[in-house]
Amino acid sequence: MPLKRFLPQMTCLVALMAPLANAADALHVFTGTLGKSPIVVELDLTKPDDISGRYFYEKYHKDLALSGKQTGQDLTLTEGLSYDDNPDLPTLHLHKSADAGWAGEWSSSKGKSYKVQLSEKKITAPDATAEPGWQDIYRDSPYDYLRLSQLKLKADKKETFMGHDLQWWVEPESGITLFEITSGYAPEQAEKINRQLRSRLWNEVVSYHQCMLGGSRTEGEFDQSVTPELMTPGVVSLNISTSYDCGGAHPDFGDSPLNLDATTGKELTLEDVLWVGKGKPFHYERDEAGGVSFDTYSDYRSKAFAPWLVSQLKAAHPDDMKAPETDDDCDYTDESVWDFPSWYFTEAGIYVGPYFARVMRACEGPEWSVVPYAAIKAHPGGVRVVLPD
Repeated sequence: MPLKRFLPQMTCLVALMAPLANAADALHVFTGTLGKSPIVVELDLTKPDDISGRYFYEKYHKDLALSGKQTGQDLTLTEGLSYDDNPDLPTLHLHKSADAGWAGEWSSSKGKSYKVQLSEKKITAPDATAEPGWQDIYRDSPYDYLRLSQLKLKADKKETFMGHDLQWWVEPESGITLFEITSGYAPEQAEKINRQLRSRLWNEVVSYHQCMLGGSRTEGEFDQSVTPELMTPGVVSLNISTSYDCGGAHPDFGDSPLNLDATTGKELTLEDVLWVGKGKPFHYERDEAGGVSFDTYSDYRSKAFAPWLVSQLKAAHPDDMKAPETDDDCDYTDESVWDFPSWYFTEAGIYVGPYFARVMRACEGPEWSVVPYAAIKAHPGGVRVVLPD
């Protein structure tokens, strides 16, 4: 699934997505009809006593959860999420057909019933003309890709930021919005940057629907604001702030910035820009399939990076980095809250946002926590990035 970026703030959402991601190879995608309405269905059939899945009507694109059991050639599924047995939830009773599909009936507790006919869908990969990011989404979740292929973006507002014209786009059903840059960079350069921006927009749409599925037992929430932070010849930086309720114990919030090398259009990790460890800088996301392990990454962040960062913040912001006087005060001297900060470029330096446990979440998002570029340039990362003076 999407959200491959490391985002501690969104543990609720990641926890929701993990079962789907881990079972990706075992998921079956079907298309068909419920009554006269076209639907798309995804089922994990690996555990007959614990079938799980989801489906959406092509008219609405909103996920409905499925769970149940398979007995021989028969499937009994309950529609919707409930922590307790709920006789009022709709049910589907399906029988395996000769073409490896399923046929049967959907029925409600109020006596309504509709015929269901499903065939397993062979999904063609998106071609070269597809929207940016759809190839990755197709590999992660053909089901999500089928939904996205039915959605259209709508041109929204225009504005100018740091001398660059921006065209905002919105996906109307989710309300997810992001911009493209229409002036200020050479055409080839702008195309690389805008592909990343458009890809991120679509990934956020996927995340929205995953969150709504998890929160469908009550009322899910997934509200975002996008703020361009810096656009220079060397970097493009923006912050995406999300407030969400994906069905966990509590609503939550977090920042998930996007930082790009303006020359190549590639997404930057903090180690690409800043390195205070021994040896050659690594790019964790790029190497996770067979290079640097998460343990190595985490060890570097906690033992080298966080102590260095705290020392720099104390030097640049001594008043804000004083030790707390009471247990109720924010302790920004605690190195552990800086292990995996959110970060983005500003005109004055790199902003870093700490991560606190829930009881102290109000301490997140301090306005002052910027590391000056002089300190960053003294410890260059693995990519030659042109930083502001």
